[in-house]
Amino acid sequence: MSSLTTWNWQQPDWPNFKWDRPRISAAEEQFLLGGGVAIGAIKHLGEYKHNQLLVELMSGEALTTSAIEGEVLKRANVQSSILIQLGLKSLDKRRVLPAEEGITEMMVDLHRSFSQPLSNGMLFGWQRMVASGRKDLTDIGRYRA
Repeated sequence: MSSLTTWNWQQPDWPNFKWDRPRISAAEEQFLLGGGVAIGAIKHLGEYKHNQLLVELMSGEALTTSAIEGEVLKRANVQSSILIQLGLKSLDKRRVLPAEEGITEMMVDLHRSFSQPLSNGMLFGWQRMVASGRKDLTDIGRYRA
């Protein structure tokens, strides 16, 4: 990550967000089209293939989200942890790092609670999950001042 990166919470007007509606709308349209394709594909799959695709989508998102924060995780570990947390695989002997466990815990919680209204409690809970085992962070489970 570049030292020139400015995080949301470092903006002078934090937490009052501003956005460019046309730019967001184009990205939202692309996301919705992709989501529609994924939903259509999932509906025509058997249970095994459905679960495989679900784990692939969740692990891809977990890896991308972690990369934004500068964390490089092992795909096989993330997928194994997701399978375990979804109850689709018995525990194996794979060593999963706290960062891998935390992000997969968050992804599974998000998958299970996506239809609930977003709240500070949900955001803070997810932050605690992904920050599991971190000793370098002081503001976990709350907004940074």
